[in-house]
Amino acid sequence: MLTSKQRAYLRSLANPIETILIVGKGGISADVVRQAEDALTARELIKGKVLQSSPVSAREAADQLASETSSETVQVIGSKFMLYRRNEKEPKISLPKARKK
Repeated sequence: MLTSKQRAYLRSLANPIETILIVGKGGISADVVRQAEDALTARELIKGKVLQSSPVSAREAADQLASETSSETVQVIGSKFMLYRRNEKEPKISLPKARKK
């Protein structure tokens, strides 16, 4: 589970990156899930977009992809969404530490 500071940090990192995942009229197919899986392994943080012709909303697409790829939804704005999953073997992003209660 991401804290609000970690979410804000990931949002700042995601701002300049390109959208690499497109969900179109076919919705979330096995190909889209595989593409998201590969991209998360390589990059840890990805940005996706849902086209207007898609049968799912950006929130639904982000939540479904997050559950199928064991990642977390960072943010959903309009038709765009961001997903994050830490690469255990070769981490590229170091998140701010969560404060202990």
